[in-house]
Amino acid sequence: MRAVIQRVSEASVIIEGVKNAEIGKGLLILIGIENEDAGEDISWLCKKIVNMRIFNDASGVMNDSLLDVEGEAIVVSQFTLHASTKKGNRPSYFKAAKPNVAIPLYEEFVSAFEKELGKKIGTGIFGADMKVNLLNDGPVTIIIDSKNRG
Repeated sequence: MRAVIQRVSEASVIIEGVKNAEIGKGLLILIGIENEDAGEDISWLCKKIVNMRIFNDASGVMNDSLLDVEGEAIVVSQFTLHASTKKGNRPSYFKAAKPNVAIPLYEEFVSAFEKELGKKIGTGIFGADMKVNLLNDGPVTIIIDSKNRG
């Protein structure tokens, strides 16, 4: 499971002209699910993201977590995070899980993340054409892969 985490001042997801989710200070999380992902990937990744110290403390040092700042979150599924670009110019998505595998894992991730954070989060709609707006704060953008825990 791969995540691109962006610290934001604000973010929103618009689907067919309708705002599906909107947050202020927090994290926009793009999540890519691959065939080998399972519950242990979800648990590890949720805990890692919620507790990652990437928000500034009173001294201006990145020392606070999403929990510490009582921030919000939006999670958007994005299969293109598993693009293979080794051959040619057209990315291959053979590692990305098909919807029958990815949708239940995405829903499980959202549920587990809400539990770790202690509140509801915003989401996109799996497979929809989404317009994601964000104001990256910092900018701070971090990529995490549950297969590279070392």
